[in-house]
Amino acid sequence: MNLIIVEDDKVLSLLLSKMIERLGYEVLAISTKGKDATQKIKELQPDLVLMDIMLEDEIDGIEVMTSVRSDALDIPVIYITGNSDSVNYERAQKTGFIDYLIKPVSFQDLKQSIGKV
Repeated sequence: MNLIIVEDDKVLSLLLSKMIERLGYEVLAISTKGKDATQKIKELQPDLVLMDIMLEDEIDGIEVMTSVRSDALDIPVIYITGNSDSVNYERAQKTGFIDYLIKPVSFQDLKQSIGKV
């Protein structure tokens, strides 16, 4: 399985990358910005996306996945966010996520979520 990590916190993206590799999966790309993430997801078409909601530019993670879905790409997504508010959760639900994890995320949480794919 190959993944793309979209996370604006570089330390957390490195940590997630190490967890993914420990699980035996490959990280195809890491992105910190919505526009870049949209392009990489559409181009590389990974098996799974780990997506933060708040990103470095004006496009958030939910908008990225909405754009991906509008191109009829049914790529699974796991949201990993510091936002536990119901507004973002409800917006994210419309993109058909596999899981919605609240930071900080443990290795076990991530393993369990990826197991749902």
